[in-house]
Amino acid sequence: MIDFLRGRVAYAEADYVVLDVRDVGYQVYTPNPYALLREEEPVQLFVHHYVREDAALLFGFPTREEQALFRKLMGVSGIGPKVALGVLASGRPEAVVAAIQQEDVGFLTRLPGIGRKTAQRMILDLKDKLGWSAGTGAAEAALGPAAAAVPAEDHSAWAAAREALAGLGYRDAELDRVWLTLKDQVGPDETPEALMKKALRQLYQG
Repeated sequence: MIDFLRGRVAYAEADYVVLDVRDVGYQVYTPNPYALLREEEPVQLFVHHYVREDAALLFGFPTREEQALFRKLMGVSGIGPKVALGVLASGRPEAVVAAIQQEDVGFLTRLPGIGRKTAQRMILDLKDKLGWSAGTGAAEAALGPAAAAVPAEDHSAWAAAREALAGLGYRDAELDRVWLTLKDQVGPDETPEALMKKALRQLYQG
């Protein structure tokens, strides 16, 4: 069983990276491949090895908490590995945990592949089984709904900048994290171009 892989990202596609580990290329499906492509140092991904009759796939995550959440999501009826990966790619993991614990069906149904019935199953199956340790850098699971999601509509200039950044290949999870950092620094007259420059600096710095 593979627990984690550490190596350099050889290249990235829309939903996976190829990780060069001692001259062996591992294809690893991960929530934000292009973010890893920009890393100059070797990266470490915590791996879930998924085996079925016709395939053996690797899914990788930057933290053990994301690896654990992925596995718990897969335990919910109606959620397979690709849907679980889409959930982690589209919503910050701590936001997904908070939404489940607070029974926020509206938030969960905005995630790809999650309908109302599946959202209700997620809440029923996982509400009392999720916990995040503050010592790992993850937010506490008791985050409120306002902290859990940062809609683009909160700032019109950011909405335009976000759309342009998404066109460059940045994923929702990356852009949400950047906005959480930037939103308190944005003035009322901020332009989309200025916000893009600030966001790109944050994205390149990780």
